[in-house]
Amino acid sequence: MLNDTLAIALSKILNASRIGVNTVMINPISKQAMTVLSLLKEEGYLGDLNKVSEFRGGVYELNLLGNINNCGVIKPRHSVKLDNYEKFEKRYLIAKDFGVLIVSTSKGMMTHLNAKKEGLGGVLVAFCY
Repeated sequence: MLNDTLAIALSKILNASRIGVNTVMINPISKQAMTVLSLLKEEGYLGDLNKVSEFRGGVYELNLLGNINNCGVIKPRHSVKLDNYEKFEKRYLIAKDFGVLIVSTSKGMMTHLNAKKEGLGGVLVAFCY
């Protein structure tokens, strides 16, 4: 039984990037995982995401660019206020302004940098650098 599709997708991506594979098949995938993957694509960590099949939650093929050193989900999901982003940057990222935290805010999922600009807090979901 699969409980966390986002964690499974990110671990497949991390394992494939570490061994040097250029494409990954991700199955199943949730709306949350699709949103996180699209944010990582916008930030330049991932390539194109193509739907291959409609079988049970969809099978997607993801092209990797080789830009990922580490990625994963953040559990437990910490609530973060606007003042506390630096604390979690130190905890999950290697250096300041190196990598992104994915935050679920009241205005949708976004990176922690965009959430800081908009003055929003939220719940930490994932990290990538």
